[in-house]
Amino acid sequence: MDELFPIFLKLAGRRCLIVGGGLVAEAKMRSLLRCGAEVRVVAPQATPGIREDARSGRIVWDERRFSPSDLAGVSLVIAATNSPELHEEIFRRSEQTGILCNAVDQPERCDFYYPAVVRRGALQLAISTSGHSPFLAQRLRRQLEEQFGPDYGPWVEEIGRQRRELFDSNISPEGRRAILKELSSERAFAEFQARQNSAKQDNRRKVYFVGAGLGDPDLLTRKAWNVLRSADVVLHDALVSAQVLSIVPPAAILCSVGKRCGAKSITQEEIHALLVGYASTAKTVVRLQGGDPLIFGRAGEEISALREAGVDFEVIPGVTAASAAAASAQIALTDRRVASQLIFLSAHRREGEFERDLKSVPRTGATLVIYMPGSDYKRLAHALRDAGISEETPCLIVSQASAPQESICRTDLASLASVPAPPAPALLVVGAVAATAKAEVPPVTMGAS
Repeated sequence: MDELFPIFLKLAGRRCLIVGGGLVAEAKMRSLLRCGAEVRVVAPQATPGIREDARSGRIVWDERRFSPSDLAGVSLVIAATNSPELHEEIFRRSEQTGILCNAVDQPERCDFYYPAVVRRGALQLAISTSGHSPFLAQRLRRQLEEQFGPDYGPWVEEIGRQRRELFDSNISPEGRRAILKELSSERAFAEFQARQNSAKQDNRRKVYFVGAGLGDPDLLTRKAWNVLRSADVVLHDALVSAQVLSIVPPAAILCSVGKRCGAKSITQEEIHALLVGYASTAKTVVRLQGGDPLIFGRAGEEISALREAGVDFEVIPGVTAASAAAASAQIALTDRRVASQLIFLSAHRREGEFERDLKSVPRTGATLVIYMPGSDYKRLAHALRDAGISEETPCLIVSQASAPQESICRTDLASLASVPAPPAPALLVVGAVAATAKAEVPPVTMGAS
């Protein structure tokens, strides 16, 4: 294959055609709209997103099959259908008329490839493998996103502003070149960040509640990554993984405020005092909690304390244990055939409260997800049976979901009491959907070792 010529095209106001109306076509449409292109979609069917953009006038959608006349006046065409024969026709006709063509997932029918792009305002870093490995390009993009953070966008804009001012001045070309070189140096970037941080000092009295998920840093949201990378103080739960904590800058204050069963720990009031105290020193404070901070955590109490103290805060959701466990076991927590309701419960309650909660849950047609089941599965089994749930009901215990040491145990309510308690954190799924767990997880029945 000949070497590719890397260029950035200006598509603003130019006609671009997309043949196909699926999710891939919609993604290509979004990228073209971002560049200001005039987009026409030709497809008998289209996604809700394409339909909505057509209704709003952002694009034109022709609800029909492709016709060769669709290529008239087009600068660029993307073929995003399931038909190799149609892609061949579009590519051949485009080649004859000098139109750039990209046939999705068919490198031999592409005049250009979509790169993996890191966007930081005016700064764009594009990675291409000439169609050989899009997954490698995506991995490199993620690495570059970590290396080149959001601050690069406004910095490049400032360099551009200063560059225009220099060209309007009477400075010599040699002097202008020396200044522009210095403006783009690492030292200049560090100074820019310092100025930005200084300008924000008066507005940084803010606490971020960040969901750390179940330990895998790849499952963090991009916003969570960015906040952790800029944190000055992090108050974290005991179960937050070392991999997630490694994202925090080395100079930041790390303080474990986790509550572990049976161990002496910090009081909730002391956590409130720490949050308010650190926020009052104009620090970027992160309250880092496992899973999602709004599900079975103390975020409600901590939010109330911050409101009473007049401290601004923001919540950044995380992957909760139920979602991570279901993904690991490859089950759907809801399934219109067997489970139209999803109920989250915590077994870590005062004596009798958990049993009382179970009295109100449906006997069938629901998935129960029990957080913090503890180690007494005999008690859980007894409570579930007393609530009227059948002993044949499938159960699933997921321990340390998404972590390397994750374990999954399939059983039923009749055998639940005899299952050895796995390491915490664990989660118990009760309901018909638990029977669909991935096949390599062997079931545990009464009397099994």
